[in-house]
Amino acid sequence: MQKEHGQLQDIIKSWEGKWEELEEMEMLLDMAMEENDSAIEHEVAATIDPMQERIALAEVECMLSGEHDASNAIVDIHAGAGGTEAQDWASILLRMYLRWAEQKGLKTDILDYLPGDEAGVKGVTLMVTGHNAYGYLRSEVGIHRLVRISPFDASGRRHTSFSSVMVMPELDETIEVEILDKDLRIDTYRASGSGGQHVNKTDSAIRLTHLPTGIVVQCQNERSQHRNKDTAMKMLTSRLYELGKEKQDEAKDDLHGDKKGISWGSQIRSYVLQPYRLIKDHRTDVEVGNVDAVLDGNLDPFIKAYLLWEK
Repeated sequence: MQKEHGQLQDIIKSWEGKWEELEEMEMLLDMAMEENDSAIEHEVAATIDPMQERIALAEVECMLSGEHDASNAIVDIHAGAGGTEAQDWASILLRMYLRWAEQKGLKTDILDYLPGDEAGVKGVTLMVTGHNAYGYLRSEVGIHRLVRISPFDASGRRHTSFSSVMVMPELDETIEVEILDKDLRIDTYRASGSGGQHVNKTDSAIRLTHLPTGIVVQCQNERSQHRNKDTAMKMLTSRLYELGKEKQDEAKDDLHGDKKGISWGSQIRSYVLQPYRLIKDHRTDVEVGNVDAVLDGNLDPFIKAYLLWEK
């Protein structure tokens, strides 16, 4: 309750601050008009666009009222159908989310990384740390489809590739999920190796398998085996909590979205680079023609539209 109260206070203070800024701008503009001072007019004009951006961001934050929206986010990206092309696409998505987080001032850590056979990445787990990280990124859950001329096709043919994105909140200590020791298999392996070999105890990377559900998580971010295990346990806790939510409400998954195959017909968003350039979200029908800006992290139009659509 105290946490929710603090979050509401932060929102109110943010809006009060913006209202004060608007009043100050209005006073400056009145002064400029009375004194016919073009310098002050230009000063006020220069503040309008940044002010509009801050107000738009505040509007989005008001829509983040979910139970875990203020939490950090654990993001899993996995290449789907399409082989090397799909693995390259997964790495492009990773870069997009890293750039988005950088623009938002959020901290990122790659917890696990399985490189592709020839290029890109087969799977990667990313921790995004900062206020409302989960609230923003839960809009990205689902299958992402890419259409382009493949750089890996000598014939220059157009390819369609898929990657899945799963987003979970990092749970705080007030959320309890029972995990019994007898239900866990713990494997250690070398972070720089293939990732699948069980090696000696000095290796720091950790893989946890929850035997009753078959859920597997792994972490190789830290040099300390103990810290990797702690992080992997947090990841497993989030996955099990999510699974429990799914069982409570099969009609609508509160945290993860509909489970679909990583293939044709199940995508939430299409990124078309050939024969035309357009990114379309199939849930909200939002379309953006500036493909490069989106792949460089400008996800705000899609995030805002999703939150409005969800409401």
